[in-house]
Amino acid sequence: MPVLRRIDELDIDGWEEMIDINLKGVLYGMAAAIPIFRQQQSGHIINIISTAGIKIVPTQGVYAATNNAVRTITEAFRQESDGAIRFTGISPGMVKTDFVNNMKNAATRSAISQTMEQLAIEPDAVAGAVLYAICQPADVEVGDIVIRPARQN
Repeated sequence: MPVLRRIDELDIDGWEEMIDINLKGVLYGMAAAIPIFRQQQSGHIINIISTAGIKIVPTQGVYAATNNAVRTITEAFRQESDGAIRFTGISPGMVKTDFVNNMKNAATRSAISQTMEQLAIEPDAVAGAVLYAICQPADVEVGDIVIRPARQN
């Protein structure tokens, strides 16, 4: 997982990795699904984005940018669709995951670990949002869902 850093640290390799995973990975996944969905004349693409694209904070500029790109792509594909394929973007806030274990900076890792212990929601909450979106009738599309801890700023 790419490291979260200030933009002026010029971690170009980290930017490339972040773009490859967060943006190209989503595009390639959609490219794999769309032909199948077109053939069966139905489908639902759910992109898990992040609240990092909604509330921009230091060290997360490139991460936030990739999330906003996914949000834009999801909406663009939705508008290009004839309605047979539904699109939902889900932006979780802080979720109890192992994301923090990939952070190389010990101080950042420790601070985020403490915050996660006090604040983060369970992954099941995000799964519930996915279930809500896909369980709607075929003529109903849930465009965007933001799900985060009630106490998260």
